[in-house]
Order: sequence, then structure tokens, then C-alpha cells
Amino acid sequence: MSKREEIRAKKRKERQRNLLTAAFIIGGIAVIVTAVIIYRNQSLINSIVIPEFLNYTETDGTAMGNPDAPIHVVEFSDFQCSACQFFHDNTLQQLMEEYIVSGDVYYEYRHFPVIDSRSATKESQAAALASMCAAEQGQFWQYHDILFANRIGENVGAFTVIRLEAFADQLGLDTGAFNTCLQDDAVREQVNLDMAAGIEAGINSTPSFLINGEVARGALPFENFVTIIESLKAGEEPTS
Repeated sequence: MSKREEIRAKKRKERQRNLLTAAFIIGGIAVIVTAVIIYRNQSLINSIVIPEFLNYTETDGTAMGNPDAPIHVVEFSDFQCSACQFFHDNTLQQLMEEYIVSGDVYYEYRHFPVIDSRSATKESQAAALASMCAAEQGQFWQYHDILFANRIGENVGAFTVIRLEAFADQLGLDTGAFNTCLQDDAVREQVNLDMAAGIEAGINSTPSFLINGEVARGALPFENFVTIIESLKAGEEPTS
């Protein structure tokens, strides 16, 4: 073998060795990245809070109570909204016990994912879609409770698809049907229609309420609802 051929052979071996080393490095990085993703996703799932569900009565999709009740309350809400969570945690149960169970109030939940206007991740809409998919399996209100229990801020990964699916699994939903539903344009359109209805009614923040057609804004304490509802029951003009 000539000197030139020896040099070529040596260079060829070096190239093969370098390619093999690079392949090992790339493979190692891929394994590490995969492990990190699996660990992060598992951590997100393990951190899920299962709340004590509220005592819902006469539920039908995203509504509850007697549809023929004289007072109709429509809540426009965003699952990422801290004030909405405050209302859920501090007022909703009292409303149910005092006025919905009694047949005085028919209550509806409508989606108003306004926080999405401040972020490209659209976690508010993702949560809204997931809740509608839970509604298709008769568990909107329980899923609604899980969403608020696991709210940790705005667009910080609380409502990623993997967590939304894990919430469904925790409720014992058919996850195959749930995942298919998440891609359904008809469900997305329903969320959009809720928001459009809110805008048309003059809603611009969450939580907001239509109480027999009149707008009431903010996470009102139970006492405010008592004042409004009792005025309506007495046939008076309510004051919020």
C-alpha cells in the first residue's frame, strides 16, 4: 500500500469513528430529552388535585335547576380566571343550596375565554373545549370543579392537553371519546357561540352574570345575589 493510500485509509477510519461518536452523542441526547419529557408529563399528572365536588342538583349539560324557574342566571366564565375561581369556591354552593334546589333559579354556565386574548397558548379555550367534552359524557360540573381546583395561574401549563386528558381519566370518562371530542369543530363552535352571545349581551370581563337579562359583573358575594334574587321574587327592580 502506498503512502497516499495509507493516508486515505487513515482519514476514512477517522471519519467513520467521528460519525459513530456523533451517532452515540445524538442518541444519548434523544434519550435524555425523552426522559425529561416523560418525567415532566408524569409530574404534571401526579400533581393533579381531586377536589371535593359540589352538591350539584338537576344538572343538564352546562345547566342546572328547573328550566321553568322564574329567575334565570347565566354565568360567563373563564377557567383560568382567578375571580371566577373565587366565585366558584365561595358563592356557587350557597346559590345552589338556597335558590337552585328550591326551584327559584335556573342556572347556566357559558364560556367566555377572554384570557386567551393575552396569550398564544389558548389554555382557556382548551379547558372550555375539554369541559364540553366532559358534558357529552354527563360530567360537565364535576370536570368544571377539577379545572378550578387545578388552576395555578394564566397560561402556565395548568391546562395542557395531557393534563386535560388526565382530568378526564380521573373522572372515569371514556378517554377515547373524550380525545376525539377535543378535535370536534362543532364543540369549538359552541364555545365560540357562547363568547359571541356574551359580547352581544355586553359582557366584557369574567365572571359576569346575566340575571333575568340584566348584567352583573364580578365575583359577587352571596349577599349580593340574595339582594338581586329577592328583589326579583318580590317583583321589584333589582339592584346589584
